[in-house]
Amino acid sequence: MQFKNSEILYFLALLIIPIIVHLFQLQKFVKVPFTNVAFLQKLTQQTRKSSRIKKWLILGTRMLLFTAIIVAFSQPYFSNKTASQTQHNLIYLDNSLSTNTKGTKGNLLQIAAQEIIENASEKDVYSLQTNSNFYDRIDKKELKNILLQVKETSKNIDLATILLKFDSKTKNKTNTSNNTVLISDLQNTYKNEFTNVTPPFSAIKLESAIKNNISIDSVFVNNSNANNFTLNILIKNQGEAKSNIPIAVYNNNKLISKLSSSFKKDTLETIQFKIQNLPEFNGKIALNFSDTFAFDNVFFFTLKNDQKINVLSIGNKANFLAKIYTKNEFNLTESTVQNTNYNSILKQQLIILNEVENISEILSKKIIEFSKNGGILVFIPHKNLNLKAYNSLFKNLNLGKIQPKKTDTLKITNINFKHPLFQNVFSKKVTNFQYPTVQHYYPISSNNTSTIVAFENGTSFISEIKNRENKLFWISSSLDIKNSNFINSPLIVPVFYNFGKLSFKHPKLFYRIASENIIDIEINTEKDKVLKISNSENSFIPLQQKFQNKVSITTKEQPLKSGFYNIIKDADTIQKIAFNYAKEESLLNFLDLNELKETNKNITVSNSVADVFKKINKKNKVHWLWKWFLSLAIVSLLLEILILKFYKP
Repeated sequence: MQFKNSEILYFLALLIIPIIVHLFQLQKFVKVPFTNVAFLQKLTQQTRKSSRIKKWLILGTRMLLFTAIIVAFSQPYFSNKTASQTQHNLIYLDNSLSTNTKGTKGNLLQIAAQEIIENASEKDVYSLQTNSNFYDRIDKKELKNILLQVKETSKNIDLATILLKFDSKTKNKTNTSNNTVLISDLQNTYKNEFTNVTPPFSAIKLESAIKNNISIDSVFVNNSNANNFTLNILIKNQGEAKSNIPIAVYNNNKLISKLSSSFKKDTLETIQFKIQNLPEFNGKIALNFSDTFAFDNVFFFTLKNDQKINVLSIGNKANFLAKIYTKNEFNLTESTVQNTNYNSILKQQLIILNEVENISEILSKKIIEFSKNGGILVFIPHKNLNLKAYNSLFKNLNLGKIQPKKTDTLKITNINFKHPLFQNVFSKKVTNFQYPTVQHYYPISSNNTSTIVAFENGTSFISEIKNRENKLFWISSSLDIKNSNFINSPLIVPVFYNFGKLSFKHPKLFYRIASENIIDIEINTEKDKVLKISNSENSFIPLQQKFQNKVSITTKEQPLKSGFYNIIKDADTIQKIAFNYAKEESLLNFLDLNELKETNKNITVSNSVADVFKKINKKNKVHWLWKWFLSLAIVSLLLEILILKFYKP
């Protein structure tokens, strides 16, 4: 039993007063003379004994009366929390795309929101975290208004961040009792979010009634020629085999092709369409099938055939470059130092200085201007390069210093698989390829160097050197066949191909929402002008960096819905791009509640929002007892009256 006003209990000490009154202000018996005392002796003793009993009964009822009144005013109660404490419920409601599906009672997200509203207590304070927003310390009325308007979103938030935020909101909050409730379908990688030191919380798992899903994973194009191209659609089937699934391809809203296909159980299959080659193709793929998720049955992509990357090679002629930088993707120009058109340098996206022995002053100025305007440089040193001229250029670019040549036969053995240059190149780490060798090399020292490929002694063979404005790739050795056999290595193709692809990021077939995307737009803009991205429903200004001949756009937080978007300058559409939802949202991989409970014994799990809130409300309900003590005081008073009136000693 607890007391709201426990200090009032000190008044119980005053109960000594009625005891003293009863002990020292007793009724005195008067002796009356009588002729036969022996005859009256027994009657006198009986009267005194009865009076003493009545006295103690009255004392007991008065003590009970005062005790009950004092305890009643101290407001006693039974509860798991202090009555003066504020009950603060911190709720995470997962409104990701995967929760917008049907459960046994209806739409998972809507039913969860409705059950929170129905079972939330009017007396409690709430903090609500969704994937979109955080609402701190709101009452039930505000909570209801927010939940009635909650919608699914493509935004994601990891549970570690949620728990950290909740923890920060409960620290240093005195006189507050906190409950944490996580409501989610616990999709994908949540298992690693929980450890044995995770703070206690209640987990409610939202479960879909349908356990099958078919989704468009991605698309790619190959076999492109003047007349047509092959559109490859990767379709992921999760669950039982499916037959005769209609698949349609549209260009804008015009139906281009349609077929039906069957899929085996739990497979990833490629469906191909032959599409007529057009200068611009705004494609939409649609699956006509009712399954767990509807959002992944439509996929958008754009294809523009005239987008090529300009590559200029200055110096010695290298036959391998023409084989890598093919005409369908690149505009390759090769020239000697003497024949270089300096006016064309700023129109390039990638410049390769291929074994240039000496860098002239005019070439150096153009290279510096090109680099500061966002161009990418690749240096392949001459076996007898002019160290002074090169270091002068590097100093002006603030990119470090080239060290004197070292002569040593070394194998090229180490690959930095995590570097963006090798993204999606290797399916696994390669350790047994035939190692290329070099006879001599030029080491480089810089504070901003990232090793891409290294020698057996750990020295960098290919490095990325960058600062805020400039980025270049340094190959420390001449690739002349007399010095190195690297051009015969399988690494030569992905290395130089990705040099080109990284130099200018033409719009891709499609982009993923909630991922960082970098898009280069070949355009000149005034200083006070910005590019916008918009469609019929939404418009926003993305993060952008301006260069002389291009604008580099970065998107991540926006957009939130899949579809076609226009990149706009003033009122003119420059480029159309396509966004699709993250494919991880389509996975039917969910954390088992039993595994979650084994992770931390303080975690309670349930499948019902209503049950969890009822338990919280019951656990923290206050059972007041003051009325019972007040009733006891009245009963005590009645007992005293009855004793005084009817008890005759």
